[in-house]
Amino acid sequence: MSTIAEFRVPAAETVLSATFEALPTVRFELEASVSKTLPSLWVSGVEREAIEDAFASDSSVEAFELVARSEERLLYDIDSSAAQSFYDKLLSSGGSLLEGHGCDGWWQYKMRFRSREALVETHERLENNEITVDLSRVTDISRMRAGNSRLTPEQHEALTAAFERGYFQIPRQISMEELAAELGISHQALSERLRRAYGTLVDAEVQPANERTNS
Repeated sequence: MSTIAEFRVPAAETVLSATFEALPTVRFELEASVSKTLPSLWVSGVEREAIEDAFASDSSVEAFELVARSEERLLYDIDSSAAQSFYDKLLSSGGSLLEGHGCDGWWQYKMRFRSREALVETHERLENNEITVDLSRVTDISRMRAGNSRLTPEQHEALTAAFERGYFQIPRQISMEELAAELGISHQALSERLRRAYGTLVDAEVQPANERTNS
């Protein structure tokens, strides 16, 4: 059964340590993409000139490009062999990155692993490469079900993964085939789990509404 882990690692042992030191108020938020090996970085808390000066002076950054901006944030693509090496270690046991952000000299992550053993492998790999892992929470998805939920553990796992990986977003951030591969099941099995889960949730919502209407 899948496991969710929340942990942090120090920038000093991974990437962008000099940027954090130069800009104490900077905050990064990862934006993952199925078409890229490295996530893009949303930057907030600093001005464009300051962050670009920091990137240019940071030895862990080979190149950077501003690709989008909003009123309060800037989105950058970063070329970094140090970051690529770190993410290779982080993801090589099949874990999926659900959330990630950086502030105060730390990178904080939320990941889903296919099993507790895959999490242990990842933890040991990072520690063996002298990357400190500060683990704050580990949760088996099967134990995350509400006590009165009518979903099976497998249906709950499939819905949770689909939601967290952007399957329901417009446009979709991940295909059903890719999501099924992450869960270690076939495309057909995932489709059936999601369809049955939809039916259960719709029934749970519509039936009480009809009962209220008829009462």
